Amino acid sequence: MTRSPLLSVQDLSVAFHQGGRETLAVDRVSFDLAKGETLAIVGESGSGKSVSALSILKLLNYPSASHPSGKVLFNGQDLIAADEDAMRKVRGNDITMVFQEPMTSLNPLHTIARQIGEILELHKGLRGEAARARTLELLALVGIRDAESRLDAYPHQLSGGQRQRVMIAMALANEPDLLIADEPTTALDVTVQAQILALLKELQGRLGMAMLFITHDLGIVRRIADRVCVMLKGKIVEQGPVAEIFGHPQHEYTRRLLAAEPKGRPAPIAADAATLLEAGPIKVWFPIKTGFLRKTTGHVKAVDGIAVTVREGETLGVVGESGSGKTTLGLAILRLISSEGPIAFLGDRIDGLTSSQVRPKRKDLQVVFQDPYGSLSPRMSVAEIVAEGLTVQAKQQSYAQRREVVAQALSDVGLDPSAMDRYPHEFSGGQRQRIAIARAMALDPKFIVLDEPTSALDMSVQVQIVELLRDLQARRRLGYLFISHDLKVVRAMAHRVLVMQNGKVVEEGPAETIFSQPREPYTQALLAAALNLEPAGSAAVRD
Repeated sequence: MTRSPLLSVQDLSVAFHQGGRETLAVDRVSFDLAKGETLAIVGESGSGKSVSALSILKLLNYPSASHPSGKVLFNGQDLIAADEDAMRKVRGNDITMVFQEPMTSLNPLHTIARQIGEILELHKGLRGEAARARTLELLALVGIRDAESRLDAYPHQLSGGQRQRVMIAMALANEPDLLIADEPTTALDVTVQAQILALLKELQGRLGMAMLFITHDLGIVRRIADRVCVMLKGKIVEQGPVAEIFGHPQHEYTRRLLAAEPKGRPAPIAADAATLLEAGPIKVWFPIKTGFLRKTTGHVKAVDGIAVTVREGETLGVVGESGSGKTTLGLAILRLISSEGPIAFLGDRIDGLTSSQVRPKRKDLQVVFQDPYGSLSPRMSVAEIVAEGLTVQAKQQSYAQRREVVAQALSDVGLDPSAMDRYPHEFSGGQRQRIAIARAMALDPKFIVLDEPTSALDMSVQVQIVELLRDLQARRRLGYLFISHDLKVVRAMAHRVLVMQNGKVVEEGPAETIFSQPREPYTQALLAAALNLEPAGSAAVRD
């Protein structure tokens, strides 16, 4: 490294103390970062990436966290040894941070103008019109259109991409020397993700700041970083220039990470495959009520006349940006929300049935949700979670019989049945998602809605879940409605693809045709952003 480092992390260790035990989360990590350079830290969840980044600004929960060893030198000053007054001068001025989820980072009770204004007042002494003018400059800088109209907006009134842009504006308010970005695009759609990455690169060039980028997505690293550190179990196992690490990885774990991308295609559909589900055109319109009397003045057309057919052993992939209506379509098909239009399962209409009439069919119609952390009750054991549907649908079974079914379901998804009496917090994210799949499979369903089942998982775990789902489908001739904004996963899972935008289908067809010869500009923009087919930031899908 020819330039003197702006940041030098030397033999940094981080330990957490709980219940008299000490756990080493980061073990003697060292790296340098020069002005104007982008360093990416990659690794799976729990590898120590975020803990290392938070240590730089001393944002860990002290004294339950400590640093048994190491220094963090920023412009020659050791931040680990600095007192709180010194750290306040660094935080928000010289070093700023953008977090993963803007909805939890922004105050829901304050307007955008107030939240950016607080930073300007605290660090720059700007108030009133001066603060307002600078806020407008920052919002324009990060690409928020018609910034004047957004000043009095609250976070919930902005899209995910707009909220993340606001977070970046707040981070850049004081023109920092170092920006730490901790998974800033994980929760965003592929098109918005591409825009945010392009924005960060452009602003870095304009302001000359260094950037420490934390991620588990190697595709992002390839696009944005100069150098990369690979972390495993609290240690850096390999580091170097991006081209070198990607082209000639030395460590087995790095090679495994680089290979961790869903590959292959689903098994062909059997010639005699029956039609499981035939629905549509389906409409789900949510009324917009205004005024004191709450009169309906319009509708949000979440799903607007969409037809769906799924056969035995077939996966229909449903893709599109957030708000396009993907999840609403899935919930409507399962009769979990009200909708208009025919829905037939195995030839029988279910759209006109009452909740009690639909209940017996629930065993054949299952769902796996996006978040394996939020969809499993922390108060129930794995056995209770997986057997929950059996207690409703198979009341004639004894306790022992239900335990047998649970054991088989866990075995089918690659989990040890002896762990069934443990609780969700004792499992990793990938294991929790397997538990969620086992819960659906315990009832031996015929059709499953999979709503973003891999988006909260590391890439290596994604590969495992995709292979598991394909294997279960091939063995049981399951029909899937696979909802996702991750087009690489969809390509590995789907026989056919339905592309949604604003509640409507803009393109539909065989997966290979959609991916190799997309007709519609919107589909082309989605594919370009997801598969890096052209420079980031397509004009077709701007915020």
